[in-house]
Amino acid sequence: MESAKLKNILEAVLATADRPLTVPQMEQLFTLDEDQPTRDEIRKALHDMEQEFAERSMEIKQVANGYRMQVKQDYAQWVGRLWEEKPARYSRALLETLALIAYRQPITRGEIEEVRGVSVSSNIIKTLLEREWIRVLGHKDVPGKPSLYGTTKEFLDYFNLKSLDQLPTLAEIKDLDQIHPELALEEDTEGEQAAGAETTDAQAETDADLSDDAQQAEATEAADEIAQQDVTENVSAETQTDAEDSIDDSAEQELEADAITPTPSVSIH
Repeated sequence: MESAKLKNILEAVLATADRPLTVPQMEQLFTLDEDQPTRDEIRKALHDMEQEFAERSMEIKQVANGYRMQVKQDYAQWVGRLWEEKPARYSRALLETLALIAYRQPITRGEIEEVRGVSVSSNIIKTLLEREWIRVLGHKDVPGKPSLYGTTKEFLDYFNLKSLDQLPTLAEIKDLDQIHPELALEEDTEGEQAAGAETTDAQAETDADLSDDAQQAEATEAADEIAQQDVTENVSAETQTDAEDSIDDSAEQELEADAITPTPSVSIH
């Protein structure tokens, strides 16, 4: 097959494909043709196309899952205006977790938490699994059998990487904001907000319990004071009654004494 025709066919295929294509997959497209190109011819055509696209707005990019045609980063801001949907926003915590998995895989959730010094939200792991950026490679042979996480080819594709060897060295990474321009950072994720809400609710519940306990203590104290007052009043009443009884007894004794004492006689001479 002529080189110009082969490159036109590959350009059309890559422009319409919804995923990267490998060289064997491209080769299968020509199985019904008499002048079927070889894999080496396809690779050469792709290499030539990479050179020809150097001055254009599109590029032929080789990633982990094969080759794809994509818009160059220099023109992404204008192409992005075609869609009203805003790009996904990821927190710094998520990117730190992803970076640790990429550079230290296989790694467990506990090891990630040990490095970061804070717990890893379940929503972060869930998001990375749903995006197919990470996967479970196995389980560590320790009590609890924690999952071992590693990155996927989809992770490499998203960041325009062919292999993990193309990741920047840790010394080259100065700021996570510069890892990928499309990743806008926000401080709070839904999981962190939910955790904060749970903490707030728990604190409110604790405060309510403390308030109820305080009110109950005040009520108990007031009841004790009332009971003490009742006891004091009862004691005072009993004391007053005893005093009155004592006075009455003294009066009766005096009357009895008067009645018993004989009246002196008077002699008249």
